[in-house]
Amino acid sequence: MDFSLQTLQNAFWNLRNRAGLADIIDIIIVAIIIYQLLRLVRHTRGSAVLKGFGLLLVATLISNIVGLVGLNWILGQIVSNGALVLVILFQPELRQALEQVGRGALLGSAMRSDEAEEIQSAIDGIVECCVHLSRRRVGALIVIGQKTGLKEYIETGTKVDAVTSSPLLENIFEPNTPLHDGAVIIEGTRVVAAACILTLTENRNIRRELGTRHRAGIGVTETTDALSIIVSEETGVISIAREGEISRGLDEQDLRNILDGLYQKPQRRLFGLIPVGKEGTKA
Repeated sequence: MDFSLQTLQNAFWNLRNRAGLADIIDIIIVAIIIYQLLRLVRHTRGSAVLKGFGLLLVATLISNIVGLVGLNWILGQIVSNGALVLVILFQPELRQALEQVGRGALLGSAMRSDEAEEIQSAIDGIVECCVHLSRRRVGALIVIGQKTGLKEYIETGTKVDAVTSSPLLENIFEPNTPLHDGAVIIEGTRVVAAACILTLTENRNIRRELGTRHRAGIGVTETTDALSIIVSEETGVISIAREGEISRGLDEQDLRNILDGLYQKPQRRLFGLIPVGKEGTKA
């Protein structure tokens, strides 16, 4: 009888403390927020800040368990003000995220007519620039950012902050001009920086005829979700790199179709990209 009563009490306690629907929803929402925050700062310098903040939390917990009163008090003061520090450090990223949320809440994420015009103008400018440079065999490297921040690369170049257009891009890549070396970084419909230095890919399967410009274009796509457009100085061939893969020999319509898909449906994977270890020309 005692055993049965104890078993019943344990079952009642487990039932009472079992997570309800509200608890499950709460956990899911918090997990989504943390996941989106990590994606927002991934591959940026903010990721190192978050790692450092996480180490502080672990150190605070350990000092509390061990009984290091003085150290625990100091760490507790730092952690208690950590939220304010994070808001200050991540102000640009948070503003961008809130802008994206605001746009998505308007009429079911319907695109405004002026925004559609800006996007179409940016696409036309990029395509026209690449085609003109290809005909003249002028080298170019354009990186189009998406969700992953490119702040660490932007800081290596010269800030521009101008509307994307073909004349602007062609002037930047014109030989013997101050900004022609390095990469142009575009975020949204604006050219944010030029003459940026990118990390070269370490993939040893890349064909030898692909030079530094192609290796840099591939390298930035290995650590971010950005898309790179490369115009070869030697051959004038237009290439696209994404997720560490490259597709070469694109014509004007191919490039336009890819950019249309990139701007209209950012989540869709670009088709036609092949691994860098394989033949680097389009079928």
